[in-house]
Amino acid sequence: MDPISPLLLLPRPRPSLPLRLAPPPPRASAGVARTRLRRRRLSTTTTTVSAVAAETAPADSPSPSPSDEERFDWLDQWYPIAPVCDLDPRAPHGKTVLGLRIVAWFDRTVSGDAAAGDGEWRVFDDACPHRLAPLSEGRVDDKGRLQCVYHGWCFDGRGACQFIPQAPALGPPVHKNSKACVASYPCVVQNNILWFYPRSEPEYSDVLQRKRPPYIPQIDDPSFVTVYGVRDLYYGYDVLVENLMDPAHVPYAHKGLMLEFDKEGGGPIKMQIEDANVDGFMSVQERGYFKFVAPCTFYGSPLRTEAEADEGKKKKQPTVMLVFLCIPVSPGRSRLVWAFPRNVGVWMDKIIPRWYYHIGQNAILDSDIYLLHIEERNFVAAGLDNWQKACYVPTSSDNMIITFRNWFRKYCKHQIGWAAPIANQLPATPTKDQLMERYWSHCTSCRAALKGLRALEVALQVASVAIVGFLAAAKGNTVVTSTARRATIVAVAVLFFAASRWLTNYIEKAFYFQDFVLAEQ
Repeated sequence: MDPISPLLLLPRPRPSLPLRLAPPPPRASAGVARTRLRRRRLSTTTTTVSAVAAETAPADSPSPSPSDEERFDWLDQWYPIAPVCDLDPRAPHGKTVLGLRIVAWFDRTVSGDAAAGDGEWRVFDDACPHRLAPLSEGRVDDKGRLQCVYHGWCFDGRGACQFIPQAPALGPPVHKNSKACVASYPCVVQNNILWFYPRSEPEYSDVLQRKRPPYIPQIDDPSFVTVYGVRDLYYGYDVLVENLMDPAHVPYAHKGLMLEFDKEGGGPIKMQIEDANVDGFMSVQERGYFKFVAPCTFYGSPLRTEAEADEGKKKKQPTVMLVFLCIPVSPGRSRLVWAFPRNVGVWMDKIIPRWYYHIGQNAILDSDIYLLHIEERNFVAAGLDNWQKACYVPTSSDNMIITFRNWFRKYCKHQIGWAAPIANQLPATPTKDQLMERYWSHCTSCRAALKGLRALEVALQVASVAIVGFLAAAKGNTVVTSTARRATIVAVAVLFFAASRWLTNYIEKAFYFQDFVLAEQ
């Protein structure tokens, strides 16, 4: 279990539920680099999967008070893709963000020295303009171009087509046609995380000069170490944000994983909401603070105020930060990227591998994933306009949740501004092992550890069989005829086999699936 877990405030069937569809909004015009079949980006929202925010809140949880015209623009925001340590620069990586299928890849040619390994990350539409095959299934070729593996079309870092194998060398330059280009999005690496801006029109190419992603200075402070992680989840964006803002659930939903409490281990939690507006809000608590920077970033410290955290950065006082990036993927799906910078226990990162931290963090996420999955469907069944009536939230520990629901209602009309048309219903509930399966969210460190543990598992099994075979072959050998020696060798064989079986069970629980029955915790 990682040292951050005691501080973690993280975030478990019935058929698909239809949702009410808002009137179709006007769509943004397409850029010149788009193909005839390119998806056009929506300037406002199309569907919703979220419950309505509370109409009222306790006195110490003020609601945002926008003008009637003020509206949150989901497409004028930066969205995280993944920590760069989990992105292999030798291959493209497909992701879905805000309903938009994108591919991130590393352009080595931007520096002019591909052999030096210098370059920049690029983010494109995940569709080849030829036949719309996914570019994320392609490769980065030996010239540093993104190549579609369906027919070999190659693209440079600007999205321009550089080569069409099927076009005659002396024929017309069809690869220079604007229809052969792929849409490219502004992107930037900040805090060691790759972000992108979901507009590909030329007028947004310099958006970084106007607006940047939220910045966490502690992550880049050399006196801090940061543990990163990513997990795809089978519940929506608003449920994920709401769960992270709920410290009261920790003693119960994560019982036995973080801190041991009896069934009455909870208590009142005082929090005061400040600076609530279209850009988010701040929650000042008894021993800490948290900030919500709309739409993705939720960060703070459960142990010290914002001023103390800034002072700690200057004077190297012990500081632990929790940074959560909540990404809307599609209806009923979200992605959590976390970063935990700290300047205490720095030495632990030198001896504890990254994948071992992730085991504990995944266990925490798994322990309430089924609760949240069903909760989201209950929200929809109760009616998208009835969150306040359906949910009874009388205590101050719910202040952040109420303020978020008010923000979501007043500035977003309970809707996520998807960047592409999306079916207006939640996906069918998968089986519990599929719901809690974590393999596809593993980082590079976890995958390397899994490969090594699998090899160790096989080695232990082979060793136990080899020892038994050796005993059988050496039946007449006086060296092993001693009863004591034979018993020792047999014991070693049994120990190796038992260790391999234990390792099999450990690998299944740590890297694939572990069921949680909270009533038994």
